[in-house]
Amino acid sequence: MYALTWDLDSIFPGGSQSKELTGRMELLEEQLKDYQSKVKNFEVKDRDITANLAALLNLREKIANGFSQCSSFLNALMSADVTDVDAKIRYGKLTSLSPIFQLSETILAKKFTEISDQDWSDLLTSDALKTVAFRLSEIRRDGNELLSEEAENIINTLSLDGLNAWSQHYDTLVATIEIPFTDEAGNIQKLSAGQAFNKMMGDPDKKVRAALFATWENVWREKADLFADTLNHLDGFRLSTYKLHGTTDYLKQPLEYNRMSKATLDAMWGTIQKNKQPIVDFLTRKAQLFGKEKMEWQDQDAPIILDGMTERTFTYDEAAAFILDNFRKFSPKMADFAQMAFEKSWIEAEDRPGKRPGGYCTELPETQESRIFMTYSNSINEVATLAHELGHAFHSSVLWDIPRLNQDYAMNVAETASTFAELIVADATLKGATTKAEKINLLDAKMQNAIAMFMNIHARFIFENDFYTARQQGLVAPEKITEMMVAAQKEAYADGLAKYHPHFWAAKLHFFIDDVPFYNFPYTFGYLFSMGIYAQAMKSDGNFEDQYIALLRDTAAMTTEDLAQKHLNVDLTKPDFWQAGIDMVLHDINDFMTLTEEYVK
Repeated sequence: MYALTWDLDSIFPGGSQSKELTGRMELLEEQLKDYQSKVKNFEVKDRDITANLAALLNLREKIANGFSQCSSFLNALMSADVTDVDAKIRYGKLTSLSPIFQLSETILAKKFTEISDQDWSDLLTSDALKTVAFRLSEIRRDGNELLSEEAENIINTLSLDGLNAWSQHYDTLVATIEIPFTDEAGNIQKLSAGQAFNKMMGDPDKKVRAALFATWENVWREKADLFADTLNHLDGFRLSTYKLHGTTDYLKQPLEYNRMSKATLDAMWGTIQKNKQPIVDFLTRKAQLFGKEKMEWQDQDAPIILDGMTERTFTYDEAAAFILDNFRKFSPKMADFAQMAFEKSWIEAEDRPGKRPGGYCTELPETQESRIFMTYSNSINEVATLAHELGHAFHSSVLWDIPRLNQDYAMNVAETASTFAELIVADATLKGATTKAEKINLLDAKMQNAIAMFMNIHARFIFENDFYTARQQGLVAPEKITEMMVAAQKEAYADGLAKYHPHFWAAKLHFFIDDVPFYNFPYTFGYLFSMGIYAQAMKSDGNFEDQYIALLRDTAAMTTEDLAQKHLNVDLTKPDFWQAGIDMVLHDINDFMTLTEEYVK
């Protein structure tokens, strides 16, 4: 049997009191001072510039890995136990070191801008630097938009008690959330946000879902003022920073971070928008199977149980075996990696109070490991989540032997590997269906991802656009934020729901993440991009594994458009690619509508 709790002692023994963690953070401080000194002394006209820059980048890599190692460990502690105050304090100490690093990065980027275009081109062709030429050019590009070293240092320092602090404040607020739930015996349980969400969206009983959703909405509504303050100041800080840098387009940074163009983003959403009606029809049909005329928010992910069948469930060990077996059909290396993650207890899956909601994968570059956080509850959806996070971990693993700069892939392509892994599991369960009722159930489970990507994520994107526009004019009242959320959901779902989630903006962690703005559209990109890869895998003549790994290894070394052109031979700025992925979803919808027709006559 595999452990349901992760092993963190193999990273730094002793939890938040770890002496080894203390030692690594002390070493990190020393490395930061050394790096800052070397950056200040770095001369762009030095005849040994190539060797000096290569040495500087080597030290930078050690520092970046150290930050990631310590940060991942402390975040893991805080995720698994929201009451771990010591971990939170130590995380604050770690983040207090970041302005030193950021100042050095500012100085180095500005020095890059002093190098002439010809000399820069010559520099990047050297054997020592050509592998990271794309990433160095990104740093030089950003250097042209930086303020003075002093101004950038002030902004980065103030961010600790500004942008970063408001994001952490959200975690503090969520830790206080308790959702009362009355079980069948009449006993009242206090559920954490994570536990309540899983039950609210996945319980087979529609009365339980409806009752829990009403309670869930009330709990977030009661603290709406606190969440509104947090969101206003977090994004207000970000907008102020943009303004100081002369940036008026709040999409500029998220697009550059994801290495994709506005043309690609517009092509993706535009093509999705033209294909909304079949998805609304699917949601309506599913609602009819629940005895309702129109879909309600809390029923979107609920299982469809027909003909007396019981929903297929997987114990954690069964889920692991199922994932490993189906990974192996596509990539033995991915299966071997996932098996190692299970055997070495890299996954925190236990369903217990005191955990944060949600799931994630985090990297530990110094020990070349990953850790996966989730709350497993035996459903097919949780099997998919587990596969999703293992996809993230595998992506990181194939980059461990290349320079750190080329490991910094963006969120949109990060979601590609994870969603590809999820597709493998979804198709495998569907192919294993033995009855019509089971096939309906599994088609629905597969469609839940598409609904999330095309409707839910679109609503988040529309909302965030509207909120940023309003926030540029001043603080936005909680009632107004709630109105924006409902309007965004109605637009994204093509008015296809009978009941919406007004306080989704407060309940969703992604709106409050400080390091990545617009934590939404990359998911949809990754979903559809992974479909293109999956289609290629299905047609492969046996060398897919190597092709797939080659694509993953390039994810931080070129633009998204160039990545797609090189490995898939497609143009992301045209609707054809996006339509091809959507057509795969529409095919599943057609099957679902045909199979369920007799149940709604």
